[in-house]
Amino acid sequence: MNFPATRLRRLRRTPALRSLVRETHLTPSALIQPLFVCPGEGVRKEVSSMPGVFNLSIDEALKEAEASAALGIGGLLLFGLPAEKDDQATGAYADDGIVQQTLRALKANRKLDPLVLIADICLCEYTSHGHCGIVVNQPAHQGGPQDPDAYTIDNDATLPLLARTAVAAAQAGADIVAPSDMMDGRVEAIRAALDAAALPDTPIMSYASKFASAFYGPFREAADSAPQFGDRRSYQMDGANLREAMREIDLDLAEGADLLLMKPAMPYLDVIRAARERTGVPIGAYQVSGEYSMLQAAFEKGWLDRDRATLESLLGIRRAGADFIVTYFAKDAAKLLG
Repeated sequence: MNFPATRLRRLRRTPALRSLVRETHLTPSALIQPLFVCPGEGVRKEVSSMPGVFNLSIDEALKEAEASAALGIGGLLLFGLPAEKDDQATGAYADDGIVQQTLRALKANRKLDPLVLIADICLCEYTSHGHCGIVVNQPAHQGGPQDPDAYTIDNDATLPLLARTAVAAAQAGADIVAPSDMMDGRVEAIRAALDAAALPDTPIMSYASKFASAFYGPFREAADSAPQFGDRRSYQMDGANLREAMREIDLDLAEGADLLLMKPAMPYLDVIRAARERTGVPIGAYQVSGEYSMLQAAFEKGWLDRDRATLESLLGIRRAGADFIVTYFAKDAAKLLG
């Protein structure tokens, strides 16, 4: 039936009616808060390009985690800033690595039991060159050749180190390990290593389609992970390729991934939707640092309403098909939703 018999505005007339027929919902339990942990005590260093985001020592990370748990947030995604770096990323899988220490401290605090602890599995924060894998033909000096043909990221040599990192994180208490490196075969290598270490129940959340994006810029300050030469386009995905993203998803699921994470979110909502229609496994999306920072800049200028734009940006990601969202707005959004 058509107007005037059909009037869609009838169900928009009051807040109660709008709530009753709302199709997509946001809840704090569907939000994941990233944390950047670093050595020291009493460290709470704000990231200049990400207002409200901090590098945190373990004691400060515990306070942040308690605040997140009290708000009903679903979990934490941990990134580490080691005291030292080398070309083999030894801090990533060391028993006393910064993420491993943090995981043990978090697990010892029973107030944090409701939080799912997720360990990002990558080498970029721990390598002296800032790449996500082992480099062959590394330039002799920082700021060396920018031509990607001048050096090589050795895919297969990187896999054992990623597997060791995942096992170390799981043994320290990670509920989920999340490889974000984009090396071919990493999910299979991690699954085999977890099973061999008597950790068959540890799920793998694969960053199945992680695109080489300009929106990662502020993160590289937060995690101190900018490449010292070249870029990551030889292993992260070309932003033009949707079909290739679906192939990545299929391969990761075949290798044993239990959950998927799409990254970035806002510029790739079509990828989230396509992934949602393709598979029934849980799917998350990462509202990355650039998405967060540009909204914060607009808020500071008074160009956007902070509360409405925060929730609307997250609602759009959920509507596209994400079951959960990694976001630096997790605490702010949880307070608004509460």
